[in-house]
Amino acid sequence: MNYFPINLNISRRHCIIIGGGRVAARKVKSLLENQGKVTVISPELNDELVRLAEKNEIQWLNRGYRKGDLARAFLVIAATDDVQIQEAVYQEAEEQNLLVNVADVPKWCNFILPATVRRGDLTVSVSTAGKSPALAKQLRKSLEKTFTDDYELLLRILGNLRPIVMDMGHAHEKNKIIFENLLHKDMITWLRRGDMPAIQAHIKSVLGRDIDINDIIREKAQ
Repeated sequence: MNYFPINLNISRRHCIIIGGGRVAARKVKSLLENQGKVTVISPELNDELVRLAEKNEIQWLNRGYRKGDLARAFLVIAATDDVQIQEAVYQEAEEQNLLVNVADVPKWCNFILPATVRRGDLTVSVSTAGKSPALAKQLRKSLEKTFTDDYELLLRILGNLRPIVMDMGHAHEKNKIIFENLLHKDMITWLRRGDMPAIQAHIKSVLGRDIDINDIIREKAQ
C-alpha cells in the first residue's frame, strides 16, 4: 500500500488512545509533544500514563472501549493486543471517516506513524509502509547521527532571515535564488565550529547588508 506523506497539525484536536500500556504511553507522549488533546480509554494504565492523568495532561476513561467512544474524535490510535477491540475500533473509525492507526496491524490503519528525528522545527521521518519497523528504526538512528542539534540552530537562522528577505520586495524568482544562496554548503560546518563571523560575513555577501547574527539567533529564542 502507498501512503501519502503529510505533516499534520493536531494542536488542540481530540485524539483518542485505546490501551494503557507501554505502546500506548509512547503514542500519548508523541501526541502531547504536538499539543494534541488526548483521551486514554483503558481499565488500567502504566505508571507513566498514571502520572500524566494525575497531572491532568490527559483525560482517562477508566474502563474498556465501547462503541460510540470515538464520537467527535479527530484521530484514533488502538494500542491494545485484543484483536476484537482492535477490529471494533477500526470499524467505528472507518464508519466515521476518522484517522485511525491500529498499532502493528497495517491492514487496520489509514495512517501510519513514521520513525522520526526532531531537531527543533526540523523533522526528518522514515517510513517503510509498516513492512519493517526495525528497518525504519535503524535508519532513524543513522539520521540522528547525521542531523545533529546544530541543524536546529541552522533552521532558526534561516527561518528568521526569511521575513527579512521577503521585506526586501524582490520578485518570487529572485527570492528563491537568495534563499538558495543563503544556505551555503559550509553553513553547518561553521555552526559546529562556532564560527559566527563566517556566517555573518556570508549573510552580508548575499543580502548586501550587515545583520547581527546574534540578533537573528535570539529573535526566535526569546
